[in-house]
Amino acid sequence: MNRRMIFYTVGRIAIVEAALMLLPAVVSLIYLEKSGFSFLITAAIALVLGFLLTRFKPKDTSIYAKESFSIVAYAWLLMSLLGALPFVISGFVPSYIDAFFETVSGFTTTGASILTDVEALDKGLLFWRSFTHWIGGMGVLVLVTAVVSNIGDRSINILKAEMPGPTVGKLLPRSRDTAKVLYIIYIALTFIQIILLRVGGMPLYDSIVHTFGTAGTGGFGIKNNSIASYSPYLQWVITVFMLLFSINFNLYYLLLIRKFKTVFKSDELRFFLVMVLCCIAIVTVNIAPLYPSASEALRHSAFQVSSIVSTTGYATTDFDLWPGLSKSILMLLMVVGACAGSTGGGLKAARVVILLKSVGRELQKLLHPRSVKTVSTEGKKLDDTTLNGVNSYFSIYIICIVVIYILLSFEPFDMETNFSATLACFNNIGPGLGKVGPTTNYAAYSGFSKILLSFAMLLGRLEIFPLLLGLNPFIWKSKRNKAFKINKTNK
Repeated sequence: MNRRMIFYTVGRIAIVEAALMLLPAVVSLIYLEKSGFSFLITAAIALVLGFLLTRFKPKDTSIYAKESFSIVAYAWLLMSLLGALPFVISGFVPSYIDAFFETVSGFTTTGASILTDVEALDKGLLFWRSFTHWIGGMGVLVLVTAVVSNIGDRSINILKAEMPGPTVGKLLPRSRDTAKVLYIIYIALTFIQIILLRVGGMPLYDSIVHTFGTAGTGGFGIKNNSIASYSPYLQWVITVFMLLFSINFNLYYLLLIRKFKTVFKSDELRFFLVMVLCCIAIVTVNIAPLYPSASEALRHSAFQVSSIVSTTGYATTDFDLWPGLSKSILMLLMVVGACAGSTGGGLKAARVVILLKSVGRELQKLLHPRSVKTVSTEGKKLDDTTLNGVNSYFSIYIICIVVIYILLSFEPFDMETNFSATLACFNNIGPGLGKVGPTTNYAAYSGFSKILLSFAMLLGRLEIFPLLLGLNPFIWKSKRNKAFKINKTNK
């Protein structure tokens, strides 16, 4: 176990977070808010901690699978622990557990909140809440890989551990270049949305923070009614970009290099778009009697379907009041989630496609025992290792939901509330149904449940294995296995 490399990389993450803290501090300074000092104090703490962890640069910069899991797990925990401090130091969130829940929800792009009055916070703190979505959307370790030269070429396992989806590959020969391409696309889409929101009359500050929430598919807003008070044009812009950020970013790269046929032949993309359009149509018809016009019903339907399937969590209306059919569809979309390689959460459309094709193959075997049929997706045949991995992940995914729900059931809330809270946090969506619906929050849960749901958010964002394996104490005692080695510097 290359412990020094783990400490060194996590230390670099602390330094990066210290630098990122300066942005909300500047925002607080612009609006003459005292909360800016809380960011400077936290940045100083993060800088000192980062200096201590990176004081001794490791001679051996080898990164194995187990090192990658540990780096990802401890980096995300450290970021959340440090990121919660400004809320506590400023006094706006006195409870550190509440602040930790809010920060984990931000970095994991969940959007679940314990705040009963969002508009009471300083603009600097609101900026930081939404900025954590943008940081966590693509992944802070992807960012570090892109900008830190002595980590990039040895970090494909880190990218695999942090980025969502059944498989993660390189767009370019060097993993550092892959990370750069992903962030360039991410930043470009971010700027385009800000411009379109400004065109629609949204103030610059509002445009930036809502774009952060959309890009990271997180959903933290700056108004108690989320997006409901904004114009239909602005709601449609956010609807479109929630879907855009739900699509695999690899496809955007393929569009840039003009491989249009490859993009349009994507099984995952076609499944995702057909599913979204069908759900929008069904929900629109189902909720039409609740609204004065069909166009308004379509707008709310398209927004909420896009918000849930992308795991963003913004709301234009209280969908907890919708008919049972519409709420059931939204619950189903909570599970499916966005595409692999996007900033969205959930099980991922790619896994659903593979699972459906696997079921189809097994049914065909029952009818024709001697037939030999392979499962293929994106024009490639999937080997047994990939299929077993998807099946195993789905099994553990169900087990995690069951365990979290049972533990959460000790709370004195109804089944709809606790189960939707479990799905909403584990799939990084944010609002659920019942007492955790779009017009309420998670403040009523106990400290234990908030920690449990925070862990659920981290499990969902890191897709279970990195967190479970990275925090496993036995991994630190195990001997180095060369089979997991991905690179090593020449001495």
